[in-house]
Amino acid sequence: MLGDWPKSALAPPFASFHLPRTFFPIAVASTDSARTLVAIPARWGSTRFPGKPLHLIAGKPLVQHVWERCQECKQIDDVIIATDDASIAEAAASFGAKTVLTDPDHPSGTDRIAEAAKSFPDHRVVINVQGDEPLISPALIDELARTLRDDPAVKMITAAAPIQDAAQISDPNIVKVIFDTHGDALYFSRSPLPYQRNPDAWPRSYRHLGIYGFQRSFLFQFVSWPPSRLEQTESLEQLRALENGTRIRVVLTDELSPGVDTPEQAAAIEKHLTGK
Repeated sequence: MLGDWPKSALAPPFASFHLPRTFFPIAVASTDSARTLVAIPARWGSTRFPGKPLHLIAGKPLVQHVWERCQECKQIDDVIIATDDASIAEAAASFGAKTVLTDPDHPSGTDRIAEAAKSFPDHRVVINVQGDEPLISPALIDELARTLRDDPAVKMITAAAPIQDAAQISDPNIVKVIFDTHGDALYFSRSPLPYQRNPDAWPRSYRHLGIYGFQRSFLFQFVSWPPSRLEQTESLEQLRALENGTRIRVVLTDELSPGVDTPEQAAAIEKHLTGK
């Protein structure tokens, strides 16, 4: 029977778990290197789904599915799992993943990957791949990485896909995005965006996908800023960048990667992967 990896069975107490010294954070450094890092944030605590990263889907922990998709990328130099939990770190080591143990009190995944990126000072580009998206597209990750590597003027990048179901336009759980003629975001919102008084002028709405890429220097600048007013109002972290005057490039894709927020969603993903 599939289920969660029992936390108590995965690792000894935190104090007795050790990672190689090279995995502990070192000083922040800027770099002109074209090396690219994918960081997968994975924390144990979740109000709706505690222990989610180690929930088994088709016989593998959820976070392993994400890591394996990232291994298929062609534009990435290193893939790491950034976690606050020794159980997740030990499980990750069992399937060959590099791991960085981070502060358990980080307010967001972006803060967690920023701490982890300090251990990789020669990587100029950092991609944040959510740890609960087992169907993430390797090609999409590569496109974000390639854009950041080839154009240092792009400080932050994300992705969006056309909304096919009209009901999602008014769903506050589906984040919408509008962008300018250069492909840079104008705004993200949980509300319908834009209001379509004249649908012929903007015939399609787009949903934001929760993957982000950063130039290394901007990542550390971003996490140094306090949460912004719009960010707190909409509960959307990316608005902090826009409110501080930074452009966010938006890559359009038809590749959707449904996240796993509940055991029921995990079961649906398993059916998709196994064909049962």
